[in-house]
Amino acid sequence: MTILVTGAAGFIGYHVCVALLERDENVIGVDNLNDYYDVSLKESRLELLNKNNKFLFYPIDISDKNEMDGMVASHPEIDGIIHLAAQAGVRYSLENPFAYVQSNLVGHVVMLEISRNMKGLKHFVYASSSSVYGGNENLPFSVEDKVDSPISLYAATKKSDELMTHSYSHLYAIPSTGLRFFTVYGPWGRPDMAAFLFTKAILAGEPIKLFNHGDMKRDFTYIDDIVDGVLAALDNPPQKDGKKAPYKIYNLGNNKSENLMYFIKILEQVLDKKVKFDLMPMQDGDMKDTYANIDAAANELGFSPKTSLKEGLQKFTEWYKKYYKI
Repeated sequence: MTILVTGAAGFIGYHVCVALLERDENVIGVDNLNDYYDVSLKESRLELLNKNNKFLFYPIDISDKNEMDGMVASHPEIDGIIHLAAQAGVRYSLENPFAYVQSNLVGHVVMLEISRNMKGLKHFVYASSSSVYGGNENLPFSVEDKVDSPISLYAATKKSDELMTHSYSHLYAIPSTGLRFFTVYGPWGRPDMAAFLFTKAILAGEPIKLFNHGDMKRDFTYIDDIVDGVLAALDNPPQKDGKKAPYKIYNLGNNKSENLMYFIKILEQVLDKKVKFDLMPMQDGDMKDTYANIDAAANELGFSPKTSLKEGLQKFTEWYKKYYKI
């Protein structure tokens, strides 16, 4: 297969590209290399991907319809799309809402239009988020739950992506799968995420900010397990069933909600350093708890996360110290 991966220089995108290349797929990567976080980290990921001659990269913004159309027209061999490009981050959506509209809404519609017009497309897989569960108080979060109460603009854009994709799947019979990721961490991770932020602060002897005074839980999911789920989804496109669109939504999480203080305790152990705290009130747009029900992904995709929190954080901190030469 030839797979188009958007957000290829991003955290999850990079790892997905590596996995696809390891199973000898041709990969066309797209990324605008924006400066939401350190661009050199994205460039370092790309440098590794570019060593493989089955990887081809285009520095394009997915919301640029003309550029995207031209690129796709030059690659009629594309038969699968994994759309991971998006403006990420709940808190940043309070500061720069238009970045989310441009990337997550306009960009997503561009990808849907591309999918609609590709004759050989076998499957459109895209990233949603656990943030869509918003004000939902039922734990664990199930794909059967209503997600009509987003508490951040980021979450609202991801819910909108799900709705728009369903409409395209229904109208044009595009096999489409949305994946709700739960707090992904691991080597080459995003600098705005907890594992990265906390490790950086702990090694520098600085206090870490704990929102809601640390009273939070997250379904931390190691990157390798997420990638297994993404590829399993890609390999199992939904089929049209009567009047139902060929459309699916899955949770990809660890199926285990960990207290944030336990997460920090594990970091203390693997780094062999004590943590200093800066206790903060709850941040607008944040969710207190996340917890994934993965029954659908397990039953239909064979999804089965295997990495313990201690094992995952050990691998992350080893990568961090090696990459930053600590």
